[in-house]
Amino acid sequence: MQPKSRLTGGLPEKVLSRIPGAKREERIDAWWGLVAGVVGLSLLLILFVPDPFRRIVAFVSDGIGVTIEVTVISFALVLLVGLLGGLGRIARNRFLRGLTSLYVEVIRGIPLLVQLIFWYYALPQVIQNFGVAIKSEALAHIVFEPIQTAILGLTIGYGAYMTEVVRAGIQSVPRGQAEAARSLGLTYFQAMRYVVLPQAFRTILPAIGNEFVTLLKDSSLVSVVAVPDLTRRGREFMSMTFIPLETWAMVALLYLIMTLFAARIVNWLERKTKIER
Repeated sequence: MQPKSRLTGGLPEKVLSRIPGAKREERIDAWWGLVAGVVGLSLLLILFVPDPFRRIVAFVSDGIGVTIEVTVISFALVLLVGLLGGLGRIARNRFLRGLTSLYVEVIRGIPLLVQLIFWYYALPQVIQNFGVAIKSEALAHIVFEPIQTAILGLTIGYGAYMTEVVRAGIQSVPRGQAEAARSLGLTYFQAMRYVVLPQAFRTILPAIGNEFVTLLKDSSLVSVVAVPDLTRRGREFMSMTFIPLETWAMVALLYLIMTLFAARIVNWLERKTKIER
């Protein structure tokens, strides 16, 4: 007797598996409707209320590109830092494990906004003073670029959180998996690369997706260090036109579109990589 599903009219799962699109992992995510609704609302405002909504979008459009650029580059680096940090957190070497743990504890204890301000305003002064001390003209007159500094700050800040995510994922894989890989002749790094890490990343994919969405929203903080992102461009438009309600309503909708779209992509990846138990 095949098990029946209440959500599919009582049809057996074996029958459902033969119907294209009937299986759960093949169904269209219903939350795409929310994405379409928000996009539709934004288009209606732009088309039927061109003043000021069309002017707002035209003004902040370059900021959208900067926001996406900063987020994507930072997240790629965050994954790298998180991977190295996660491996360091479970390393047998006490010095490496302690150094990685110190990085995580210190960075997680300082607000991201404070970190960004430090990297942009304070760190150049430290390097300049050091350059004066050693009589180096290059260091004495160093100037940090806003976008590069923002990427550095986001990478270091979110790298600490990603380190813990990766550590938890690695430790969730049964130890017998690594032991079996070693017994087959694989080295420690080969066992990690081919056996442990693929399983770990499949497990922590939802957490990684959540970190990406959070990073996308927190990228608005880089506006305080002179990065012309979506938030900063919105603030500039408001200061010129003195219409805060319409400006920030449209900026909020643009952020909402990006975050909802990113969340749906992550959800799709989760379903594609899910292993039935």
